[in-house]
Amino acid sequence: MRLAAEALSGERGGEVIFSGTSFAVACGEALLVTGPNGAGKTTLLRILAGLLRPAAGRLALDGGGEEWPDVGPACHYLGHFNAMKTALTVEENLVFWQRFLGQARMTVSEALEAVGLEDIEHLPFGYLSTGQRRRAAIARLLISYRPVWLLDEPTAGLDRASEGRFGQLMRGHLREGGMIVAATHLPLGLEGAGELRMGEEAT
Repeated sequence: MRLAAEALSGERGGEVIFSGTSFAVACGEALLVTGPNGAGKTTLLRILAGLLRPAAGRLALDGGGEEWPDVGPACHYLGHFNAMKTALTVEENLVFWQRFLGQARMTVSEALEAVGLEDIEHLPFGYLSTGQRRRAAIARLLISYRPVWLLDEPTAGLDRASEGRFGQLMRGHLREGGMIVAATHLPLGLEGAGELRMGEEAT
């Protein structure tokens, strides 16, 4: 399986913020998207996730077969917002996502244990600290299988121990043949990852 982008362009508010962007990521590989604020990193990830249309260019997931014919359905997207309802408990949020996404991979309990939140599944998501909310959102990546993880500043709000735990989860995903495209200002502990440097100046 191979995720390929050819001469992609992205817009924000009707203005082109990046153009001519090409890259490829194969099974077991990670790509770090770097660059200043406003360079289009988030817009690129949202295009890959199928949440935005590219202004120009081609995007394809080669070798996905009938199970993953297009890029969007093959992706988990972890954006700046955690995509959780504050009034629902952590468990209720994750059960909803697992039922919505299908392809069950871990139980909710197993996923929460993997991110160090095994004792708070009964709490409303809105009661959690910033770091706990991020870790619960990371658990969403684990409960249902998707080969491509799209991560936008994934370690924002995490302490050092949680960063290390998440690094292990990312490396495990790659060892299993997954792919990661991550927009980040910080090292993620992914040795051998490629880098896509976007605009040198914010627009």
